[in-house]
Amino acid sequence: MANAKLTVKQKLGFGIFDLGGNMLFTLMGFWSLKYLTDVVGIAAAWAGIAVMAGKLWDAVTDPAMGYISDRTLSRWGRRRPYLLFGALPMLLAMWVFFSAPEIASPALLVIWAVLALMFLNTASTVINIPYSSLTPELTDDYHERSTLNGYRFGCAVFGTIGGAAAVLPLTELFPTERLGWSMMGLILGAVMALVTLLTFLGTKEKPRARADLPTQGFFSTYKDVFLNRPYVRLILTYALNMTGLTFLQSILAYYTEYIYGRPDITPLVMMILLVTAMIFIPISVLVSRKIGKKRTYQICFLILSSACMVIFFLGQTLGPAFFLIFMVYAGIGVGFGYVAPFAMVPDTIEFDAVTSGERKEGAYYGMWTFVSKLGTSLSVFISGLILSAGGYVANQAQSESALRAIKLIIGPIPALILLGALVLINGYPLDEKTYKELLEKEGK
Repeated sequence: MANAKLTVKQKLGFGIFDLGGNMLFTLMGFWSLKYLTDVVGIAAAWAGIAVMAGKLWDAVTDPAMGYISDRTLSRWGRRRPYLLFGALPMLLAMWVFFSAPEIASPALLVIWAVLALMFLNTASTVINIPYSSLTPELTDDYHERSTLNGYRFGCAVFGTIGGAAAVLPLTELFPTERLGWSMMGLILGAVMALVTLLTFLGTKEKPRARADLPTQGFFSTYKDVFLNRPYVRLILTYALNMTGLTFLQSILAYYTEYIYGRPDITPLVMMILLVTAMIFIPISVLVSRKIGKKRTYQICFLILSSACMVIFFLGQTLGPAFFLIFMVYAGIGVGFGYVAPFAMVPDTIEFDAVTSGERKEGAYYGMWTFVSKLGTSLSVFISGLILSAGGYVANQAQSESALRAIKLIIGPIPALILLGALVLINGYPLDEKTYKELLEKEGK
């Protein structure tokens, strides 16, 4: 592993995976709650509970996958075998979850949802954690990591658009709603499997001998992870980031349909938000070089929290046209939040490598992935409870209390969470100077 610049081919080979990875993240963030309530037919509170219950399984699988990945030896490396053999299960899990069953019993529907989500989350774990663990193995360079993740999230935004704006058009290609969602799951699952295989073919790991692998046991490994103060501060910030952002994303389809009575503009709203984010990803990389990763990340929280409050106070009054235009402003915040945290994680792993003398990227990314999923599912869970408390009933005109619940979920709740993230990350200690000192200690 060297400080040499990576080629465009290497960066694209690495980055293309996240077209699928972010497609799944966005699809679940924007659509999982609405799919479970309005298509499967589960009450809002129970839909949120199902999402949360399915996610608790990740508390076992994500750390375990990170630990296993760190200790894998194969002719393909430590990480890439899981991309090869995990692609097909990912496709199948997508198809299963979005194929709504004809079950009359509400209790059995919830059980089905939990099991299907456990399958989907496990399939995601098997490929996403080894993939993320490739990042620090490709380059040591402080700024090159930002550029590498810029390519990654440039690809990711295309997946984000697919996971948000392409869903309804795909489902509407088929004669029934249930068949449409099932075929959408199959099609997008196939895309996820394909890009996973492309990254397997397009990357090459540094050869490892058994002596290079971590020797610590499971609990000692994760004890070190949680004693890494820069990492803990960063991962807690990211948890707040994912929680606040998913509140905003998961309620957009409800907001356009029930506040404006315009479900037809939902794909356009999502497209404007995400295309703007895509445009500002490379801009955020340039800004990061000038003011640092931490300050760049804080711009994300400042913009998004203010956007939530403006929508809360003015969104209904100023109408759909204002909402569409204002998604440009919100999209800038989303764009500034893509690269920075993922460029900061490898720096915190380097901090641990200097301290412990062992490299355990999988353990760090296992916990990172779990927290990302936890933040997403926690916001869906709470959103379901709030909607239920407000009296939400799927596919009909909503009461004033239900509309108020929708406004709270898009406004003050995520705004407060995102402001908390802005304050928390302010104490993050690793800047470019500190990082170079770490590399000097490692003799790099």
